Amino acid sequence: MALSREQVAMRVAQELQDGYYVNLGIGIPTLVANYVPAGIEVMLQSENGLLGMGPYPTEAELDADMINAGKETVTAIKGAAIFSSAESFAMIRGGHVDLTVLGAFEVDQNGNIASWMIPGKLVKGMGGAMDLVAGAQNIVVTMTHADKYGNSKLLSDCTLPLTGVGCVKKIVTDLAVLEVREGAFHLLERAPGISVEEIQQKTAGKLVITGDIPEMVFN
Repeated sequence: MALSREQVAMRVAQELQDGYYVNLGIGIPTLVANYVPAGIEVMLQSENGLLGMGPYPTEAELDADMINAGKETVTAIKGAAIFSSAESFAMIRGGHVDLTVLGAFEVDQNGNIASWMIPGKLVKGMGGAMDLVAGAQNIVVTMTHADKYGNSKLLSDCTLPLTGVGCVKKIVTDLAVLEVREGAFHLLERAPGISVEEIQQKTAGKLVITGDIPEMVFN
């Protein structure tokens, strides 16, 4: 069975390492803030001007003025800092973000990402994605493996206008975890109950499968 949005976020959270500065994009990536593993400290950055973002607030913690880049209410951890978006983007463009987690419409086997425009459709736009893919040390993409019509989002070549070129290192979908290298998607893990054959069927780009592929483990 395909993973829920929350389960995808839980798996992405396993990519966090102690001491990381991490930017979370809009959508599933913002959920990662709720699943930071115990025993590690990370500083979550929101591009609208918050460093030290915490999980979503309870009703008692809710502050309408404390929002993330997606205009959702969030909390701030001890030691957090609030500043202008100009300073926030200076951090990003200066290469001070260790990891960024982004959503995408398409990713291809060469690590290219399309995440900002579908011709003929109203989409919110680029936002900070182009700065993030250029400035972050490591990029993890999270998305559904296929669209609502069953068409693969993991392609040989992106068909939509690109956000970044050759920048995606890892992808976590509702079906699998894949690493992008050497012009191919390398299958690392599969969602519980999902077969390798189903992942093959829903991956349009070159897929490399080596040995037995383990199921994802959620701690």
